[in-house]
Amino acid sequence: MDINPRLLRVFVAVAEELHFGRAAARLYVAQQALSRDIRRLEEQLGATLFARSTRQVQLTPAGANLLPSARRLLTVHDELVAQIRGAAGPLLVDFNSAGSALPRHLIRARELAPEAEIVARYHGGLAAGAAAILAGAADVSFGRFAGLDPDVRTRLAQTPVRLQPLTVILPPEHPLAELPEVPLSVMAGFPLDIMAGNPATTEWTDLGRRLAEEFGLTLAAPHACPIGLDELLVYLRRHGEPVLSSAGWADLEGAVVRPLVDPVPLSLVSLVHRQGLRHPGLTALFQAIAEEDGWTDRPPGSWLPPLDESLLG
Repeated sequence: MDINPRLLRVFVAVAEELHFGRAAARLYVAQQALSRDIRRLEEQLGATLFARSTRQVQLTPAGANLLPSARRLLTVHDELVAQIRGAAGPLLVDFNSAGSALPRHLIRARELAPEAEIVARYHGGLAAGAAAILAGAADVSFGRFAGLDPDVRTRLAQTPVRLQPLTVILPPEHPLAELPEVPLSVMAGFPLDIMAGNPATTEWTDLGRRLAEEFGLTLAAPHACPIGLDELLVYLRRHGEPVLSSAGWADLEGAVVRPLVDPVPLSLVSLVHRQGLRHPGLTALFQAIAEEDGWTDRPPGSWLPPLDESLLG
């Protein structure tokens, strides 16, 4: 019996999400197509893998028995594809945001490995980037690895890149815009927008919630999240609330950026990729990162969630 690895990948996504809609979004496919693939796999195996009702999806005993083997097979499959590809294909790297400081590594990596094709995109959000990697739609992403689902973390490799101080992006007329830097005790008097509800950036939302819990901050109500700098400015004008961000942004026309202090809160940015991936472009990215000294040195008196701190070790 020959089983298409794509069907196993769909099965694993549904088994981990226990929700057909979320699994379809994670794999960037239509829910109808995903359901069709599950039925096809069940027909090939002659077994029902999920117990479905209007309220929940659960693994059957056959599905629970298949899950660990399917994961192992997909890992071997992905490693084989990575080895065969070598330098033959491009390395697709998601830098999340064109406004970040990370693309400097892209420039340096292209200098170190001019023969390698490294294709950059700026779609945003490590949660979305990690899903794309696991679905085979991307090779590398950057972001806060500690904020990903634990099961997702076990299936990816990460290397710490830099500790980024956190900032807020403000409308120019906001009272906090008059300060050169914003103490967290002062920030507690204003609602903080952490882009809650954006499925592409759940790792960032998790960081914002941890920061709020630690320092007694008030979180703003979720809004429809903007995409792109122009839409961010429209978003700021409409809602008027400080948006949690990270260092690397200059003042934008129509907005100001202020660092958070007392203490300085940090976010650990990691390079994240599929386990077993080998590519000269990835090697060049590692070399470019290694050339930067002190980017993962934690400043005295700063704040970093314990799970993030454990990754530095």
